[in-house]
Amino acid sequence: MLKEYLPRDIYNLIIKNFSFNDITEIRMRANENIIIVVKNKKFYLKDDNGNYIKANAFLIENFVRRISENSIYAYNNSIINGYITLPRGIRVGLCGFVVKEDNKIITVKEFQSVNIRIPHFIKNCSLAAYDFLVKDSEVKNTLIISPPGSGKTTFLRDFVYQLYAHNISNNVLIADERNEICSVVKGEAGVNLGGFCDVYTNCSKKFAFKNGIRSMRPDVIVTDELDLEQDLPYIIETINCGVNVVATIHAKNIEQLSLKHGFDSILNNKLFSRFVVLSSEEGPGTLNNIYDEKLNCIYCR
Repeated sequence: MLKEYLPRDIYNLIIKNFSFNDITEIRMRANENIIIVVKNKKFYLKDDNGNYIKANAFLIENFVRRISENSIYAYNNSIINGYITLPRGIRVGLCGFVVKEDNKIITVKEFQSVNIRIPHFIKNCSLAAYDFLVKDSEVKNTLIISPPGSGKTTFLRDFVYQLYAHNISNNVLIADERNEICSVVKGEAGVNLGGFCDVYTNCSKKFAFKNGIRSMRPDVIVTDELDLEQDLPYIIETINCGVNVVATIHAKNIEQLSLKHGFDSILNNKLFSRFVVLSSEEGPGTLNNIYDEKLNCIYCR
């Protein structure tokens, strides 16, 4: 999975002591111990003698060079947004010196830390919510809510797969802005979500929503990580065109979501009829609550 990108000795220590089936994050910070996150628990990477393994600036710079295929310039659009996405939906968050020109970010360099986020396909993790979100073969407009790293994308993947498994033959257009949902590489998806999906990869939501409705005739558009201030107009336009939307957003709970700018518009326009709140209490994608369009709790854990 990461063998071609990580130094051989570090990769060997990781696979010797951990399973990539369980790892959710690998954090490397310059001059600090390497941290492996397994099911929300943090462990320091150690060698065979029990010594902590530290990262350094050279290791991090070399790692970024490898994941960018020795062409930082080719990946610059992604880098200025703070990440590079690898095959199978692995997203590498990047921190370093932000270079500006005329008050516009033009690149990031001198990388000091990386966060390797490893996604997982957890089959059937959305089943407990499924009957609340689909009725008479129609997918309800749904907003999936959780803090970062709590399984929004994992839940989203499985829900799309469940539509296929339940033979709901809606045309599903996936707006995969960060290439995390399907992990398409050279035209082939690294994550198989069934036979009813079309995917826009590495594009803005504006492009996917506007062009997708015209050209792909979707019944449902699925996307990750909404920014209400930026994306709300496209959601309103899409739903008013008769296309349903399933999306995710960062918030700890419904109360925190209600504080976001634009949330009043969601309620007043009755854009979403289901709000699904997840946590990582029992692993990524733990279903906590489901609310209807009036914020009545119809599933309370």
